[in-house]
Amino acid sequence: MNKKVGVVMGSNSDWPVMQHAVQQLEAFGIEYEARVVSAHRTPDLLFEYAATARERGLACIIAGAGGAAHLPGMLASKTTLPILGVPVNSRYLKGMDSLLSIVQMPKGIPVATFAIGEAGAANAGLYAVSILANQDDALAEKLADFRADQQEAVLAMQLPPEE
Repeated sequence: MNKKVGVVMGSNSDWPVMQHAVQQLEAFGIEYEARVVSAHRTPDLLFEYAATARERGLACIIAGAGGAAHLPGMLASKTTLPILGVPVNSRYLKGMDSLLSIVQMPKGIPVATFAIGEAGAANAGLYAVSILANQDDALAEKLADFRADQQEAVLAMQLPPEE
């Protein structure tokens, strides 16, 4: 069975950020499922989603949330799969509340936490690719090529001439 990645978010308003994780998965040909699962409004769905994730073939779950941002931590409490937490920008505290909520997990229930917003979502997608690449040589080579392309792009950069 091909492993795939779960991508969940607390609300459809999180999609503009979380789509950046999906774009990375798509770029590497990784299968995924994306859906809204709210820690506060649909806790039973959250528990079911986490409890059945492994049997559905998920290798890890990317979870984005804003505000109180309990989704990644609650998922981590209900499954042993790796949870990649993406803090989503919030209206009042610019995502700092989300970041602190996700990163401050109690000992024994880890969540890998990424940067706030689009960069964090993209990096979570790439991290999921690296998890899968540990057991897939072709994917590992594709990831190495991606990194080499990034290096070449930086080396080709030129600054404007000084006046």
